[in-house]
Parts: sequence; structure tokens; C-alpha cells
Amino acid sequence: MSSLFSKTISLRKELKISELEFTQLRDFIYDQAGIFIASNRKYLLENRLANRLKELNLKDFGEYYYYLQYDSGRKTELNKLFEVITTNETSFYRNPPQLKVFETKVLPAVLDELRKKRSKRLRIWSAGCSTGEEPYTLAMIISEVLGSELSSWNIKITANDLSERVLRSARRGEYTEYTLRTTPKEVVRKYFDNDGKIYKVKPSLKQMISFGQINLSDRVQVKRVERSEIVFCRNVIIYFDDPMKKKVINAFYDNLVPGGHLIIGHSESLHNITRAFKPVHHPGAIIYQKLE
Repeated sequence: MSSLFSKTISLRKELKISELEFTQLRDFIYDQAGIFIASNRKYLLENRLANRLKELNLKDFGEYYYYLQYDSGRKTELNKLFEVITTNETSFYRNPPQLKVFETKVLPAVLDELRKKRSKRLRIWSAGCSTGEEPYTLAMIISEVLGSELSSWNIKITANDLSERVLRSARRGEYTEYTLRTTPKEVVRKYFDNDGKIYKVKPSLKQMISFGQINLSDRVQVKRVERSEIVFCRNVIIYFDDPMKKKVINAFYDNLVPGGHLIIGHSESLHNITRAFKPVHHPGAIIYQKLE
């Protein structure tokens, strides 16, 4: 019994991250994804990566750092790393006051502006889409606002995330009752097919959305995204330090058409990041508009 106990203690010691290992991995993650992990969150890296070390049969975080740089499986492992360091907590109709402003103010104004230009081509970018709840919610709102006019519009929601695992889930479009807990019941009935305990997004919504992996710190990848009338990037920039925030917000600015709208998390702000956007105040939400 004492031998087993000592092995357990030994294993725990092996999985402790040193200051050097933490610095190496933190800097590597920042270089790869722009995600900054502060020194007081060392425990987070240690806890989340412990299972990766066990699975790869590596004895310490130094070996893992070496693996990420030189092993033949490093590309696959990089995706695994992205999965464990990003938090993917989301739900349908998240932050209703913000979505209400999108539904009643932003979207109708954008649609009217496009109609004036005799255009029926709408592009929205959902950056950091996680398991798909946000882009599907946007597709539902667009469907409700356009109603019978929907079929005459060319609509595309580009939905991106760093994690390929959450994108696979998003593409399936299958959710549980718990995931739909904040979704109005009439919306669930209208836009989902119920298969026992699983709710499947209707094909008409799926065809409006294009899912794909993107690293927001990669300028080349970001520039490939079609120019948008509206960009959603909610609860993502909180993971970045100030230089990375500026880089990402500048990329959104470049992507948006003149007068386009940027919607970030309700607890996030562009204060001290950029003055290129005009903050438009609504009850329950601030929408940032690209100056003409």
C-alpha cells in the first residue's frame, strides 16, 4: 500500500510544471495562437495539459514542449493543445439583450442599406463560434426577420474557431435539451428536428453557415475571410493581451465594409484598444460601428 502511495506522489511530482517549462509553453502558445496565459494561471496550464502528457507517455512538460516543436505528430498535437487551452462555454440565445439589439436595430438597418444598393447579399462573420450555438442563433434570427423574403437573399455566415473538435460538433448541429435551455420553445419547435433526446438543426439553417478552423493570430488566414457587414466576436478577446487584442480588432476593422458593425462580449470593451470604431449605445448593449 505504501509503495502504491509513493508512486502516486512521484507521478504528481513529475507532472508539476517548472518556471522554465511554463515560460516555454506560455510563449509557444502565444506565438501559435495569440492566447496569453498570465503567470498567476500557471496551475491552469499544468492541470489542462497533464492528461496530454499521460496520453503521449511523456515524463515532463519539457518533453511535451520538445514534442510540439519536433515530433512527427506535432501538427495533430497542436490541435489537441488548442482544444484543452480554450474554454468553450456557450449556449443558444446567449446574452438576450445584445441579440435583441441585433434583431431589432442592427440587422434591419443593414438589410435596408443593402436594399437601397439593390443588393441582397449579406455576409456575417462569427469569429470564435465554438460548438455552433452562436452562428445557428444568428441564422434563426435572420430567418425570423426576413420571413418569406429569406429565399431571395444570398446569405452566408462564416463561422470559425481555433479548435477542430468543437467545429466537428458544430457541423453536426446536434444538441441536447440542456444546451437549448435558454432557447425560446417556439424557436426549438420551428428550427430543430427532435430525435429522442437529441435536437438536430434543420438543413435550411445549416446551408446558411460555413464552418472552418481559423487562428486569429494568423494574418493570412484572417485575410481570406469574405468582407462582412457584421462581425460577431464575443468572449474571445478576453484571452488576448493588449498587442494581440489590437491586432485582432484591426483585422476585424479591415474585414468590415464601411459602416459595418462589430459585436463583442457584453463584458468586453474596445476602450484603450482602438478609436477606429464608433460606440453606439443601446439598452443592454454597445455596438461598435466602423466609421465610413
